Amino acid sequence: MRKIAVIGSGVMGRGIAYAAAISGYHVALQDISSESLKKAKVYIYEELGKSVEKGYLQYAQKEQAIAHLTFTSSLAEASSSADLVIEAVLELMELKIEVFKQLDEHSPRHAILATNTSTMSPTEIGAQTSRPGQCLAMHFFNPVHKMKLIELVRGLETTDETVASVKEVAKSMNKETVEVNEFPGFVTSRMNCLIGNEAMNMLMEGVASAEDIDKALKLGLNHPLGPLALADLVGLDTRLRNMEYLQRTLGEKYRPCPLLVKYVKAGRLGRKTGAGFYVYNK
Repeated sequence: MRKIAVIGSGVMGRGIAYAAAISGYHVALQDISSESLKKAKVYIYEELGKSVEKGYLQYAQKEQAIAHLTFTSSLAEASSSADLVIEAVLELMELKIEVFKQLDEHSPRHAILATNTSTMSPTEIGAQTSRPGQCLAMHFFNPVHKMKLIELVRGLETTDETVASVKEVAKSMNKETVEVNEFPGFVTSRMNCLIGNEAMNMLMEGVASAEDIDKALKLGLNHPLGPLALADLVGLDTRLRNMEYLQRTLGEKYRPCPLLVKYVKAGRLGRKTGAGFYVYNK
């Protein structure tokens, strides 16, 4: 595999594109929003510069990554010569299915189609294509270039060859993988959503402040980031969609905390809007 297309240039998409580019792949990053693409390009170029300054990359590696990156609003253009396509659009099943139908039409027959979903069914998504055996979930974590794990989630029809190929890509990106048989929420999202939702309930109930809840889990349970700060990083709208999906598929224990619903309605979506459970300087 030499060419990777990434569909969606939000936080996850631009992170995946960056990680793929510095690993030597030719990368096409696509988004229907020209503004989002501009922001993604600025972010990637800034990260490349920082990595050179800190000694993580050589200058020649930075220049090669830039030369291997393209940005486009055309899904057909991005995917037409890709060996692997990674979809990183919003966590909405209807949207992901529509994207996969288009990818199936425009991608080469040998191409593997992966969804970066953190909760949803790769079986259902892949079933809308003519190549379900070449479909799976590649669940990256934010920030992509720092987080070591990728969850590889098989759909019902996903072949061993597809999994093996994607494991090689992950290894070339210096990532570790775990292989998960499909079930809503996989491994990490089920745990994260429960812990984060309980932290939100405790905040709503006045058990402790956001700072002290996060501090307790960092220092008492050795979490690298508190659950409320993590939710702000992920995006509270994204977390709410995940919770609603898990509630529908796994039951009432995943009912979203009312405080989360209130914050999303108020537009307090976390770091990307400057305020969530914490207030940030944009």
